[in-house]
Amino acid sequence: MATIYHNPRCSKSRETLKLLEEAGITPEVVLYLETPVSRDKLAELVARSGQPAAAFLRAKEAEAKELGLTANSDPEAILDAIATHPRLMERPVVETEKGVALGRPPEAVKAVL
Repeated sequence: MATIYHNPRCSKSRETLKLLEEAGITPEVVLYLETPVSRDKLAELVARSGQPAAAFLRAKEAEAKELGLTANSDPEAILDAIATHPRLMERPVVETEKGVALGRPPEAVKAVL
């Protein structure tokens, strides 16, 4: 079982979904802009990824700048902001039983397949 937190407008997200499908995986697709990820789930994804919360932040988004968020911001503040403003979540995120990986580059998700 695999889940992809997906934005169909993002080329990396589309490439990652294609990579999963070509590997014979039919993931659950969560359109996180329509169905935002809860704060608790975000914390779980970050913890399982082994990466800092900042890796999940799209710091160049206007909302991040307005909120004063950077890669050096408090991890709890980053998670709070992403939960409140889903566009701030880096994409795609792939979750499997083996772990969580950001699809940047898309091949990075192979580590959790």
